[in-house]
Amino acid sequence: MIATAFGAEPAAIVIRAGTVHDGKGGTLRNQDVTVRAGKIESVRPAGKMRPTYDLSGYTLMPGWIDTHVHIGWHFNRNGRADYKDESPAEFMLAGAANVYATLMAGFTTVQSLGADTDGELRSAIDRGVIPGPRLLTSFDAFTDRAGTPDEIRELVRKRVAAGADVIKLFSTRSIRDGGGQTMSDAQIQAACSEAKLLGKRTLVHAHASEGAKAAVLAGCTTIEHGTFLSDEVLDLIAARGVFLDPNFHTLFHYPANKKAFLGIGNYTEQGFVEMAKALPIRVDTLKRAVARKIRIVFGTDAVAGAHGSNADEFLHRVELGGLSPMDVLISATSRSAESLGMGDRIGTLAPGFLADLVATSGDPVQDIKSVKNIAFVMKNGIVYSNTTPRLIALR
Repeated sequence: MIATAFGAEPAAIVIRAGTVHDGKGGTLRNQDVTVRAGKIESVRPAGKMRPTYDLSGYTLMPGWIDTHVHIGWHFNRNGRADYKDESPAEFMLAGAANVYATLMAGFTTVQSLGADTDGELRSAIDRGVIPGPRLLTSFDAFTDRAGTPDEIRELVRKRVAAGADVIKLFSTRSIRDGGGQTMSDAQIQAACSEAKLLGKRTLVHAHASEGAKAAVLAGCTTIEHGTFLSDEVLDLIAARGVFLDPNFHTLFHYPANKKAFLGIGNYTEQGFVEMAKALPIRVDTLKRAVARKIRIVFGTDAVAGAHGSNADEFLHRVELGGLSPMDVLISATSRSAESLGMGDRIGTLAPGFLADLVATSGDPVQDIKSVKNIAFVMKNGIVYSNTTPRLIALR
C-alpha cells in the first residue's frame, strides 16, 4: 500500500549496532536502534528483520558535543590566521568549510565563542543550506572594555535580543599574557546576573584564580581553561556545581602551526613559551578538579586549522589527564549536553532523544584512538556520512 503524503507516518530507520554506549556510562551489545522523524524511537536487542544500516561490527554513541570552538577562524590564502583584510563573505565561507569538517569528525553539536557571523552560519545550518553540527553561539565576547556594570547589563540584553545562545566574557587575560584578572568583580557580576535573569548561560574565560572566583560567586555557568586555579577555587566550583572546561587541544595545535600564528596579536615568541609552560599546570588542575568530582565538560577551543581534529581532545584527556575513556565520552555527550541546557534532547542514546549518532570502527572505551575512526554520522535523523555497508530493508 502506498501512503499518501497527508498523515503518512514517517519511515523508520533501523540501525543495528554491535556495541552501544548510551552517553551516561551504560553499554549494550547487539542492539537495534530505531529512528523516526529525527528522534530515537526505541533501543532493543537485535531482531530478525534486516536493518537499514548494519553497524554490527561498529560502536554506536550519541553524537559528540564540543562546547568551545571558534568556528569561523581559519588560515587565510597566505596560510596565516589573519582575517583583517577579508570580507565577511570570505570569513563565512571558511566557517562553512569548518562546520562540515567538524560534523564529519563526529561532532553533531558545537558552541562557538564567538563571532558576529555565527548567527548567519547557524541559520544556514538550521535551514539545511549548509551541512554542519547544531551551532550555538555567543557572538562576540565581553571584556573589561565593555563599559560600566549598567552598560554591560544593557549590552547583555541587546546580545540576547539579537539571538545569542550564551554570553561569553573574559574575566582574565590570555594565557599568553599571564592570565591575570581584567574585568572587575562588578562587571562580571553584571554580565552573569543579567544573563541569568534572561534565562541565558554564561561562559567565562578565566585562567587565574581571582577571575574564576569572581565568576563563580557571580553565578556564572562555566569556567573555561582554568589553568592556575587554586584548591580554594576548585572547592568553590565543586560546591556551586559550576562546570569546568580545561581544554588541551590548542596547547598542541598552536606549536604545530606556529608559523601561521606568530606575529599576530599576542602570538609572540614569549606567548608560545607561556603556552608551553601552561600545559603541565593545566594537567595538574584537571586532576585536582576530577578528585573533587567537578563537572568536567568537553571543549577544544578549536581555532584556525583545528576544525575537524576536535577528537584529539579525547586522546589528550586520557593520555595526559589520566581520565578513563568512558568518563571522557560521558563528558563529550550527556555532561556537555547538560551544560548547554539541552540534557533532555541531546547527548544520550535513548528513546525520545534527538537522533544525533556517531559510530566508530573500534570501541573508544577499549582504545581511545578509535575516536579518530569515524564510520557513520547522523544528525537529527539524517545520515551525513556512512562508510559502512548499507542495507535497505524490504518493506
